[in-house]
Amino acid sequence: MTAVAGTPAVAAPAGGAPAGGTTAPDRRAAGRPAAAVLVGVLLLVVVLGAVDLTLGTSSVGLGDLVRLVVGEGDERTAAVLVASRLPRVLAAVLVGLALGVAGAVLQSVARNPLASPDTLAVNAGAHLAVVLTAVVGASLPLLLRGSVAFVGGLAAAGLVLALSRAGAAGPTRLVLAGSATTLALASLTTVLLVLFAQETTGLFAWGSGSVVQSGTRTVLQVLPVVLVVGAGTVALASRLDLLALGDDAAASLGLAVGRTRVLAVVLAVVLSAAAVTVAGPVGFVGLAAPVLARLVARRVPGLSRHRLLLPFAGLVGAVVVLAADLLLRVLLPGTDAVAVPTGVVTTLLGAVVLVVVARRLRDEVARRSAGAGAGVRPRTARRALAVGGVLVAALVGAVVAALLLGDRLLLLGDVALWLDGTAGRTVSFVLDQRVPRVLAAVLAGAALALAGAVVQAVCRNALAEPSLLGVTGGAGVGAVVLIVLVPTAGPWVVPAAAAAGALVAFALVQALAARGGLGSDRVVLVGLGVQAATTALITVLVVVTNPWNTTMALTWLSGSTYGRSLAQCAPVAVALLVVLPVALARRRTLDLVALDDDTPRVLGVRLARERGMLLTLAALLTAAAVAAVGIVGFVGLVAPHLARRLVGAGHARVLPVATVLGALLVSVSDTIGRTVIAPGQVPVGLVTALVGAPYFVWLLWRTRRRAGV
Repeated sequence: MTAVAGTPAVAAPAGGAPAGGTTAPDRRAAGRPAAAVLVGVLLLVVVLGAVDLTLGTSSVGLGDLVRLVVGEGDERTAAVLVASRLPRVLAAVLVGLALGVAGAVLQSVARNPLASPDTLAVNAGAHLAVVLTAVVGASLPLLLRGSVAFVGGLAAAGLVLALSRAGAAGPTRLVLAGSATTLALASLTTVLLVLFAQETTGLFAWGSGSVVQSGTRTVLQVLPVVLVVGAGTVALASRLDLLALGDDAAASLGLAVGRTRVLAVVLAVVLSAAAVTVAGPVGFVGLAAPVLARLVARRVPGLSRHRLLLPFAGLVGAVVVLAADLLLRVLLPGTDAVAVPTGVVTTLLGAVVLVVVARRLRDEVARRSAGAGAGVRPRTARRALAVGGVLVAALVGAVVAALLLGDRLLLLGDVALWLDGTAGRTVSFVLDQRVPRVLAAVLAGAALALAGAVVQAVCRNALAEPSLLGVTGGAGVGAVVLIVLVPTAGPWVVPAAAAAGALVAFALVQALAARGGLGSDRVVLVGLGVQAATTALITVLVVVTNPWNTTMALTWLSGSTYGRSLAQCAPVAVALLVVLPVALARRRTLDLVALDDDTPRVLGVRLARERGMLLTLAALLTAAAVAAVGIVGFVGLVAPHLARRLVGAGHARVLPVATVLGALLVSVSDTIGRTVIAPGQVPVGLVTALVGAPYFVWLLWRTRRRAGV
């Protein structure tokens, strides 16, 4: 990790000071620049807050507020200020302070610049806990709701830290573990939002972080918690300074490392839970603010010590949230600025910071990735044939079960009559609706799995998949934009828009990660940043264009086969028919690319061209699948990994087996989603996430002691 992104070490004595330490005048002189910076950023918070008070949906302006301050204002101005604008500004400051300090503490504990309430799934755990409370109809006092959020956030953070060895296994594992845990928890949350739409009304936008308040009551109740816990983190400053030296050095100086780490994480989670209680999970403030604060602290003597760094990071967090809120109000007129969550803007900023940090990783860190086939035992050809036969039979059985099961049970005879064209009206109606759904699930699953196998080979990372490279999010943005702008678009136009979005996202990831090569962990980290940005953009599109139909939006974003037609399945079938033979023809190239950079070059493979072509094919497959069924996660990760475990690492076997496994996984998930709460339905993407995310977590746990994965 470069110094600019890493946790700073304890500051050395000032030059020219005696060996025993600095004198009092020296310490005062060294502290003046740091104090000046703190005062400067505090003034910036005040200025931004004052400007934010002048913006809103009413006609109250700066002059009205000035007259109110000098005692000449009217009741209407006072009502607008007290009931709406001031609470929103106070909430932004409080949330920024809490998340900025929490992120700085977590980064210091993990000694990792990518640690934050988002990457450690604290926000996701707290969000799920709050939604669960709403679903069961419990009317809890504010502070008790905050306690529920704290329990959810602490459990999620504990799991992520265990999977990533508290960040010691490298930034990629930390972010991947957090992403997997976040997706699993977010999937559960989305299921609850879809199934209990009335009980959770308004929580979709809130789930992206909104500082809109209806009064000062919530802020004033949470403020003492943030102040007390924030003071507690500052009290740990000297211990965090020692922890920055490394566990062994800190222990040799008498620090109880384990106790300090646990206490610091608990305090950071309390701060994060307080922020969630006030405004929902405001994205990536806990990542961006500490990184920006450390960049400044490197250039200001004394500011890197935690007793000053922690409050400085909190103030920077307040600046980030206030600036995001101002930007939102300036760019979006009227009520749109109220409807769009502030967390969308902070997520975009956090995505930029994540990309910047990833690009600054040292090359030796980026090259530690294990190949996709690392640790896979070779399998015999007989075993591969047997596995293939069993999987094809299982897929046929899954398709038959999918045709028969649903809100109305059918018999094989009904299907036979339908194929013969002699079925009754009811059976014909059911199968006319069900057959395209089954076909869409099978084709989309196969396409995503094939794309995942190609991506893992090219990136030489068994934990990579199209969605972790921004391709899925880019395809989602392209499709959603077209659906919003042209609701009557034909079945071939939506896939074209999704393909364009996927290719743009992939090109962006490739360009940003070019410094480390496509085989590095840097690609995954940059892709995660782009994925976060595309998710924020989709949220903006949904909330601005159709804020009252969030169930439709959630269904699309969670993947669904509902209402699919045979025409919508055709692009996926064409993509598979074109890409699968091409990929099989390059099976030896994939085997070589998955090894290292040198071997394929020695054997005459044009590495850059082959990688670009293969990843372009993967992007096209992903785009077609997203256009057909929406965003379905983890299929591109789970299916190729299972295929390698079953038939070995050779791509002549992995590609077809992974394709069948992907089709099987999505088909079974779709059937479960259609039948488990029939006549209600669970989107297929949520079912695959609930299955795939735990598998991903298990995979991370299984390899947690292998460096660099």
